[in-house]
Amino acid sequence: MLIVETIAKIRRYHFAEGKGIKQICRELRLSRNTVRSVIRSGATEHSYTREKQVLPKLGPYLERLDGLLEENQKRSKKRRMRARGLYEILAGEGYEGGYDSVRRYAKKWLADHHGGNNGVFIPLEFPPGDAYQFDWSHEQVILGGTVQTVKVAHFRLCHSRKFYVVAYLRESMEMVFDAHARAFAYFGGVCRRGIYDNMATAVDQVLRGKEREFNKRFQQMCSHYLIEPVACTPGSGWEKGQIEKQVQDVRQWLFVPKPRFSDLEELNGWLVDRCQELSESRPHPTAAGRTIEEVFQEEKEALVIVGPCFAGYIENECRVSSTSLVHYDRNHYSVDSRFAGKAATIRVTADRIRVIGNGELIADHQRQFGRDKTVYDPWHYLDALRRKPGALRNGAPFQDWDLPTSLQQIQRQLVQHLGGDREFVDILCAARQHGLEIVEAACRIAIDQGTTQGEVILNLVSRAVTPPPVEKISIPEWLQLREEPVADCGRYDSLRQGGGQCIGMN
Repeated sequence: MLIVETIAKIRRYHFAEGKGIKQICRELRLSRNTVRSVIRSGATEHSYTREKQVLPKLGPYLERLDGLLEENQKRSKKRRMRARGLYEILAGEGYEGGYDSVRRYAKKWLADHHGGNNGVFIPLEFPPGDAYQFDWSHEQVILGGTVQTVKVAHFRLCHSRKFYVVAYLRESMEMVFDAHARAFAYFGGVCRRGIYDNMATAVDQVLRGKEREFNKRFQQMCSHYLIEPVACTPGSGWEKGQIEKQVQDVRQWLFVPKPRFSDLEELNGWLVDRCQELSESRPHPTAAGRTIEEVFQEEKEALVIVGPCFAGYIENECRVSSTSLVHYDRNHYSVDSRFAGKAATIRVTADRIRVIGNGELIADHQRQFGRDKTVYDPWHYLDALRRKPGALRNGAPFQDWDLPTSLQQIQRQLVQHLGGDREFVDILCAARQHGLEIVEAACRIAIDQGTTQGEVILNLVSRAVTPPPVEKISIPEWLQLREEPVADCGRYDSLRQGGGQCIGMN
């Protein structure tokens, strides 16, 4: 096939320089038919399109492949086979051709039968403060020397393209609440609409068209922030194309190669800084000559300013075990031993586990994300220790109790004699009642005095808490001194020498 450059030479030699066909054939070493065809056709490019694809090996299996393609198209998108699966079915039935032939045919078949206008998209334009888009992605990072998959929440303002990302170890409801609180604090306000996919943490049921039955807690969050939630059509990612594109870009910008951090908090701090740096350096896709940050500063004035953050927790009813533990997300957390065996409510946020019993807070722990971990607060078991002081030595909650040095020294001394455990429990009860600082100071004073007795320490605590009152004596006016006497100790010396007289009273 002639290239465009050769065709251009033939046309230039003949029409511009007036050379004959024979001379052109001799100079370019081409046949007369070729040169004559170029001159007569007037075309500047010769191309060949095969009218019919020759399929010597696939031909006998075309009817079977058409049936497989038609059947495959009726399945849901998640269950459809790829061309590789179709090829393996045909190969099992005797097909000896290559995979590429099956792939090309399947591609052409889909274009002919189900092509339509699926590849046509209408560009969208959003006014300032109108909408944001939200989505999740799964990325790999190195935390504490271990490769972990984190769930990254993505936000993007549709007008300015300002974006924000934050990573979690879960993708649950409380993480959605926390991510929104962080994002709105970062943007300094909220948009009027939020565009989501049909994630289970937001949508309970997909109804006809755009109608959705949203999760109750999710609706409460949207109501708090004055947001109108909008859910996309299932399988129609182009309805939130900005955030879909952001997921791909952020993966290349921030997570390739895998970033390395000591913990999740350090990772999220770095992500905030990188989001700001990219917004200040990257140009806006439609506002020529301006950065994303410059356009955002204008959009910021159109954002809705809201009050405090939404109380983004979820609640679960539970029963406290006989060992004063509650179970959540494959881990155990201690609560006040007074509620052992009773019903309680667990309030879970992105980073805290709080337990409510009879309307009062009976436990507050840092949330754990591993498995089979037990988190103890030794102070929760103080009431049980008053009945069983011997458990202080081998009880699991007290093995790694980080008490002040003075209390540890008192404990080592008291446990060496009979009844010392009970004395130390009484000291701990005083610490819970009056504060650890007062008891710690009393222990230091007792150690300086060379004693470790529990009664002495409790006495010192009592004095520190309630110092002895000074009684005021009321003196009648006629007994009050008008002139203060002058002290003269010399009179006592005269008495000692016998110079004094004793005055008796009758």
